[in-house]
Amino acid sequence: MHEFEIIKNYFSKLSKNNKFALNLNDDVFFDYKKGIIISVDTCNIGNHFINFKNPELVLKKILRSSISDLICKGVQPKFYFISGSGNKKTLTKKNLYKISKSLQEEQKKFKIKLSGGDTTFSNKLSFTIMSVGYSNKIIYRNKAKLNDDIYVTGNLGDSFLGLKILKKKIKIRKKLANYFINKYYKPDIHLDLTKYLLKLANTSIDISDGMISDLEKMLNKQNLSFQLNLDKIPISKPLKEIIKIKRLKKINLISNGDDYQIIFTATSKKARIIRKISKILRIKISKIGKIISSKKRSSIIDEKGVQIVLKNKGYIHQF
Repeated sequence: MHEFEIIKNYFSKLSKNNKFALNLNDDVFFDYKKGIIISVDTCNIGNHFINFKNPELVLKKILRSSISDLICKGVQPKFYFISGSGNKKTLTKKNLYKISKSLQEEQKKFKIKLSGGDTTFSNKLSFTIMSVGYSNKIIYRNKAKLNDDIYVTGNLGDSFLGLKILKKKIKIRKKLANYFINKYYKPDIHLDLTKYLLKLANTSIDISDGMISDLEKMLNKQNLSFQLNLDKIPISKPLKEIIKIKRLKKINLISNGDDYQIIFTATSKKARIIRKISKILRIKISKIGKIISSKKRSSIIDEKGVQIVLKNKGYIHQF
């Protein structure tokens, strides 16, 4: 059963009289009266991370994936809570030290503070992080407007290639391999963009499950579609190099999740200021497409103007 089916069939009615739950259709809880925003994420070994050989890197990835839920809402995270389930083999003293040191580095980098949590015994390693921020406004999901431009921050696809390298599904020289593995474990989270997003974006989401999958979530309750230009979708120079060497297709690398970049829409009037902010912050912000009427199906167009059929839309939470 798909996660949205589970929410609709079993849990939506429980939040019916709770307007702050946003109909369980966003990634956050938002109490606009008290100005508090909360997100919760759970990550399991074998599903969200392949092993625990590098606990310090796994925790960086998990924490960044959690706070990106707030950042894409235009909210700066302030506090986080962490719960871990594991056993003597996974939560050893050595691993716990590495985790503690790693979280300390992340706290300094993103100006956040640990505020609580829990630990339980389990043979299945799992971590849950709750992130908390404060604001009287957020950027909601499902607020795109017809003819909005679609933007994305950073580059896409590096993390996916890093995962393929870790799974030994592709072999490349060590220096390049380390670059992609680093992007998998330590995605670029654009904290500085939060104070500008509220003024720019009509709607936004972070790319966790994949660009197409998350775009569809962003529009899932609106009578709208999207059209993307493949040549405008940003990828890094190292990924371009691998595509050329391995004769890979760009389309197969850009929508597989774990990018944690922000995808948002804005009116065409905001194009100039978006370019300006991109230069000021030194954050790549690329215009990759447009919001169109639902009379036309959502599509990706290649450089020759041909519509591409995307077989893999991204990660699906299936039960």
